[in-house]
Amino acid sequence: MRQGLLKPLRPLMPFLVPAVAALAAWAAWLGWDQHRDVQPDDTTTGPYEAWQVIGLVLTLLAPVYWAASRRHVAGAVLGTTTGLTVAAYYDWSDDASGLFMVGVAMVMLGTLGATAAVSAAIAFARRDGRGTSE
Repeated sequence: MRQGLLKPLRPLMPFLVPAVAALAAWAAWLGWDQHRDVQPDDTTTGPYEAWQVIGLVLTLLAPVYWAASRRHVAGAVLGTTTGLTVAAYYDWSDDASGLFMVGVAMVMLGTLGATAAVSAAIAFARRDGRGTSE
């Protein structure tokens, strides 16, 4: 019975796992920090610290590796990109200036390029490792 419920989702899992993981990781690492820090010279920084973004990236390596090592490079790339893009849009859409879309586009393009490179490297390394042992 349980296997029957998950059967329609099985082909979508390489996309859904990275997408849901990206949404959850954004909420865990970046979603709670919404204020900018004012420096003594009246400049502002933030709202995110470098360690938060590094934590997000390192957390996302696990679902990307999971999908790419199973030769679902497209799922790893598109799932992660979709998840982070949706999270950034939701998180930043209350910006009155309208420039949040520039940031969302930068998140989308950066995630697309970075996950494509990492996923291709993982898939290539896994293929080479399997090819030499078989």
